[in-house]
Amino acid sequence: MPFGSFCRYPYPPGCWGSDWGLSGKQVGFMETVGYLLHGFGTVLRPENVFYCFLGVLLGTLVGVLPGIGPTAGIAMLLPATTVLDPVPAIIMLAGIYYGAMYGGSTTAIVVNIPGEAASVPTAVDGYQMAKQGRAGPALAMAAISSFVAGTLSVIGLTFFAPSLARFALRFGPPEVCALMVLALSVVINLSGRSLVRGLISACLGFLVATIGLDPITGVARFSFGSVELMSGIEFISVIVGLFAIAEVLSNVRMAQAAEVFKVKLAGLMPSWAEIRACMGTMLRATGIGFFLGLIPGCTPAVCSFLSYDIEKRVSKEPEKFGRGAIQGVAGPEGANNATSTAGFIPLFCFGIPSAPALAVLLGGLMMYGLQPGPTLLEKHPQFVWAVVASMYIGNVMLLVLNLPLVPLWARVVTIPYPILAPLIVVFCFLGAFSVRMKLFDVWVAVVFGLIGWFMRKLDFPSMPLILALILGGTFEQALKQSLSMSHTGLLILLQRPIAAAFLGLAAVSVALSVYSRWRLRERAATFLGEEAD
Repeated sequence: MPFGSFCRYPYPPGCWGSDWGLSGKQVGFMETVGYLLHGFGTVLRPENVFYCFLGVLLGTLVGVLPGIGPTAGIAMLLPATTVLDPVPAIIMLAGIYYGAMYGGSTTAIVVNIPGEAASVPTAVDGYQMAKQGRAGPALAMAAISSFVAGTLSVIGLTFFAPSLARFALRFGPPEVCALMVLALSVVINLSGRSLVRGLISACLGFLVATIGLDPITGVARFSFGSVELMSGIEFISVIVGLFAIAEVLSNVRMAQAAEVFKVKLAGLMPSWAEIRACMGTMLRATGIGFFLGLIPGCTPAVCSFLSYDIEKRVSKEPEKFGRGAIQGVAGPEGANNATSTAGFIPLFCFGIPSAPALAVLLGGLMMYGLQPGPTLLEKHPQFVWAVVASMYIGNVMLLVLNLPLVPLWARVVTIPYPILAPLIVVFCFLGAFSVRMKLFDVWVAVVFGLIGWFMRKLDFPSMPLILALILGGTFEQALKQSLSMSHTGLLILLQRPIAAAFLGLAAVSVALSVYSRWRLRERAATFLGEEAD
């Protein structure tokens, strides 16, 4: 498609590449601001504003509905965008991606159904807040944290992209493998009261992750001759089973279950004290999500788990996490939004998608003849600056769109449980089925609902299972690739500086987690002793 139809602003030759340090001389701060203003001039046209709003609205919807997610949402709408010019089309598709990060928290908080894997940590404390009658503050804090992290990340995308993208290019299989080890180290902190049960849960997650075809050799594993199992276990089915269906099964025999959702909804917005308490959380979540979001394979879900773990570590009251800590909502929601924004840096600079949704978006760029990389940045600067500017506007739209809906979503928890429970099960089945359009995935959700129910009865945590399932495939592939390129076996992880640094951080993380668990146990023993006296 010719670009003359939408490139109407003059730019110096190579201005984008020069500004981002990719070619020519580096341009200063004011020149960068000037180019960004040109981008705002493009995106503020009525048709582009409309498609930006449409994208974030659809993104919120696919985030709310479990099982669809941004990847499926972009894939379904990609053919429909062929009638549009590249600028409004990519603005809309990008809005679906980062808008889904906002919407995924809604059902996670209200009915304990994470719309996306990135919203699983949010459900831990968000759902507890909803049961305490504080669904409104939880939903509002999720929106505020998402806005702060999303906006700060777009600023980082504007001014610091080149050096960060170059750093991301230094990541090979050993670095990714070591990063996955660091991410898996948080299992200790997610294990609840029993570390042994947490590790068993994580091992079960790894076992489920190995079902299907080997990522390197293509050999079928644990498929037992089933074609459905050869394609692997869809993690969305596992999530809705472990969280939503298991929650219904756990509450169906409780006499007080019908009363859980009959609480009064006082104070639908968080207090200023809570917002101030979460400011550090939002900044930390932005840093974690933004820098790790540059790395291929480090998805928003990974960063959400890491952010939740870090907030629990730095908190003065870590025992409140899992019982309705508002920082447990702000951290994961900020991290997943920062990650989704940061992923555009390697996508635009080098054509490297850091998440499945961005891989689909890469296909959309190429469909329009836009080859990501320095050529895109130099030849079509107006297009890229318009997309960057649209993210500023899109984040404001999402905040304005989500905050007024807080009373509506919060009212959902006032529905009597005998009515709400069947609706939850229906949405679970629809969500599990909609990912791959297979009835098999619905049965997987049912099976993991029963597994989740037994795990709750036996006090086994489900978070380690989910984390291991999400990271298992990436870790296995990176480990096998590292071993295939090494003559010294696992020593390659210590011979590469970045990989060695990640392993060192993982060791420190494990040590701190063990120490923290010991301190909590000592504190609990002291408290019980004082109570006995």
